[in-house]
Amino acid sequence: MSKSLEKYLIEIGKVCDKTGVEAYAVGGYVRDSLAGRSTDEIDFVVVGDGPKLAENAMKALRGHGFVVYSKFGTASFLKDDYKFEFVTARSETYHKDSRNPNVEIATLSEDLTRRDFTVNAMAMSVNAGTFGAISDPFDGRIDLDKKILRTPLDPVATFDDDPLRIMRAVRFASQLDFNIEESALAAIMQMRDRLSIISQERITDEFLKILSHAKPSIGLILLMKTGILEIIFPEIEQLAGVEQRDRYHHKDVFDHTMKVVDNVAAVSDDPILRFIALVHDIGKPYTKRFVEGTGWTFHGHELVGARMLHKVCRRLKLSNEYLKYSRKLTKLHMRPIHLTSEEVTDSAVRRLLVLAGEDVDDLMLFCRADITSGNPDRVKKHLHNFDYVMQRMKEVEEKDRMRAFQSPVRGDEIMSICDLEPGPMVGKLKKIIEEAILDGEIPNEYEAAKEYLLRIKHDYIDKN
Repeated sequence: MSKSLEKYLIEIGKVCDKTGVEAYAVGGYVRDSLAGRSTDEIDFVVVGDGPKLAENAMKALRGHGFVVYSKFGTASFLKDDYKFEFVTARSETYHKDSRNPNVEIATLSEDLTRRDFTVNAMAMSVNAGTFGAISDPFDGRIDLDKKILRTPLDPVATFDDDPLRIMRAVRFASQLDFNIEESALAAIMQMRDRLSIISQERITDEFLKILSHAKPSIGLILLMKTGILEIIFPEIEQLAGVEQRDRYHHKDVFDHTMKVVDNVAAVSDDPILRFIALVHDIGKPYTKRFVEGTGWTFHGHELVGARMLHKVCRRLKLSNEYLKYSRKLTKLHMRPIHLTSEEVTDSAVRRLLVLAGEDVDDLMLFCRADITSGNPDRVKKHLHNFDYVMQRMKEVEEKDRMRAFQSPVRGDEIMSICDLEPGPMVGKLKKIIEEAILDGEIPNEYEAAKEYLLRIKHDYIDKN
C-alpha cells in the first residue's frame, strides 16, 4: 500500500469513527494488496449508510466527482489517482429469469457471503481501533496463496443466481493466472446456458477484458474447454480441429489464432488490434479445400472473414470503429504475405499503401505476429521477408507519397476540363488517373495527372 493511499484510508477511518459506522475495504483491493499488486480503485462495504459516508469522506479528503445511486445504496468519488466507491452492506436474492437481485440491508458477514469468489470475499477494517484487520470467513487468503478460484457457497447456486459470474471466473483466471477449483469448473459447464439471461453488452465487456490481459489465450482456451465459446463466439470455436488427407494435414487454426493473439498482446495494448488477431482467420472453415498434389488451401478466406465480421460485430454490440477497422485489416492481412513470395514491384507496394492508408503500420505489426511456425529458420526467413517489404514501402512512400492517396485532379476539375455534368464518367476518369499512378505510368503529381487526363479523356468520353 502506498503511503498516500494509506493516509487516505486512515482519514476515511477517522470519518467512520466520528459518525459511528463501520467500514471495510473489500474485494479486489484486499486481494491485490495481499498479492503485492497495486490498484487505483478501492471498494468499501459500510455497515450503515454507504452514500452518507462517501459524502463525508469526500469532504474530509477534499475529493471531487461525487456520484450517488441512492436506489442501490452506492456512491463514489475521486481523489488524486484513486477512485473510492462505497456501498451499504447488503444481502441478495435472485429470481430465476433475472440477474437483478432483491437487495436488503445486511451485516458484513452476510455481505461477504454474496461475493463471487473467496479471494474477493475478504474485508479490511479502516476504523481506527481495528485498522488493517482482515475478515476472511471463507479462507480466501489460503486460496490466494494456492492460486485457486473457489466460490464461497455452492458453486451451482452461485452461477445460477448470477450467470455473469461464469464470465468473471474465466476473466479472473486469465488475469490472475489462477486455476478454477474443480467443483466450480464443473458448475460453470453445467450452468453455462444460463448466460442467455445476461445482456450482450455485459458479456462482451467481460470478453474484451479477457482479451486485454497479458496473455489472452489463457482465458480464451478456458472459454473453449468449458463450452462457453460455442455459446458466445461460435465463429472462434469453429476454428478448432485438424484434418488429414494422405500425408497432408493442416494445423489447428484455433491453436494458431491463440498464438497470434498472444503475439499481438506482447507488442500492443490496442484492444481492436487484439480483436483483429482473434478474428482474422474466421473465414477459413468456409474456404477449406483439399487439392490433390497441393494439400489444404484456404483461398479467399480473408475476404469471407471480412464479410462475416458485419454480423459478428453487430451481434457482439461492438462499435462501428471495431467493425470498420477489423474488416479492413482482416481483408488486407494476406497482402503483405503475398508480397514476400514474389518480386516486390513498385506498383504492388503502391496498391498496398493506398489500401492500408494510415493503418499500414498496424497491418505490418499484425502480419509479423501472424508468423507462428515452430521452425525457427522459417520464422527468421518470414521476418526477413517482411523487413524487405517494409523497406520497399518506405522507399515508395518517400518517393510517391501514397498513404493519403487520391487523384491529384479532383472531380470538379475533371468536370470543368472535360465539360461533363456530375455522373459516373467523372468517377471513371478519376479512377483511371489513380490506376495510372499506381501502375507507375505517371508520377503522383498534379501537373502529370492533369496532362494525362487531357491526353486520354476523349478515348473514354467519345466511347460513351
